[in-house]
Amino acid sequence: MMADQPELHRGLMNVYMDNTESSFIDGDIGKLLYRGYDIHDLAEKSTFEEIVYLVLYGELPNHAQLEELDGYLRANRRIPDEIITVIDAVQSAHPMDVLQTAMIGLAAFDEESEDNSKEANIRKALRLTAKAPTIVTAHHRVRSGLEPVAPNPDLNHAGNFLFMLFNEIPDDETVSLMDVDFILHAEHGVNASSFAARVSASTNSTLHAAVSGAVGALKGPAHGGAAEEVMKMSIEIGNPENAEEYARKKLDNRERIMGFGHRVYRAEDPRARHLRERSQALGEKRGDPRWFQILTHLSEDVMAPYRDRGIYVNVDFYAGSIYHLLGIPSDLFIPIFALGRVPGWSAQCIEQYENNILLRPRLHYVGPMDREYVPIDER
Repeated sequence: MMADQPELHRGLMNVYMDNTESSFIDGDIGKLLYRGYDIHDLAEKSTFEEIVYLVLYGELPNHAQLEELDGYLRANRRIPDEIITVIDAVQSAHPMDVLQTAMIGLAAFDEESEDNSKEANIRKALRLTAKAPTIVTAHHRVRSGLEPVAPNPDLNHAGNFLFMLFNEIPDDETVSLMDVDFILHAEHGVNASSFAARVSASTNSTLHAAVSGAVGALKGPAHGGAAEEVMKMSIEIGNPENAEEYARKKLDNRERIMGFGHRVYRAEDPRARHLRERSQALGEKRGDPRWFQILTHLSEDVMAPYRDRGIYVNVDFYAGSIYHLLGIPSDLFIPIFALGRVPGWSAQCIEQYENNILLRPRLHYVGPMDREYVPIDER
């Protein structure tokens, strides 16, 4: 006899699985806090290094604490030659697959890999944060037939990423832009990739395994791929005057307009504001404002009537145009998201380890019951 139908929460929608101190989201009013601090203050006044400290330690650092953390990050950017060899061997794979492979591979070279104490996991989180950009840039250069660029200890986290990617010192404005992008992606509650990380952590697996699992979850287009898809959409539209016709055809066919809507927010994603302003400024600086104009026409004119349904632009809507204008290949858009999120994934795992319970939801069985087995010769 089949069990009664339980109440289902498909997608675990609005299911609270635990307490957290990492971040707070109010999707109805578009509010996001990291450890109690408003994302608008952090995006405008802070640096990614400060955010790394805040997310992992729970407080904003003083000068001495920030200097120590920054020095630790700079000292741990290099990756072993063996990892470069692995990257070379799998260079034809998607950058997210390479990042996931290399991240779990780093466990073999980390003496604290199996130590799940909070102190060890914070150190591992910092090392993974420091090394992730080296993995992404090394892979891109190897697949392009170029030598990887060694980390530059004179540059901050964002500046070093751009330097290793392009082999030239970036200007301060571009570094600041990338720094803000990393800040905006640093932490965002128990989304799909953070949940994947916490599931791994709940089994008492290692931080390397949990974070690499999060990378795998982020790769999916329903989670981390929106920035790339928005840029593809913008290129397909081509010019601002084509935006309305493009959108109408999509909507008439009940197809999704990329970059709109969010699982949590029913108001504008608070992170989108900071990328919108910077997308406009960068487009004007580079003499190529059409991408911003296309996106603005879509958001402010075509899609405005849908705001009553809680459909606003999300953080990915303007991100793709920024990366494109910086000359970053589209398949690196998701890895950039991952580079910013490593501290947040790590913080989620550390919380899970501290008050752990195995994450093991149930499925309600609706298939046939008590079937008679038929030997293979009688089938």
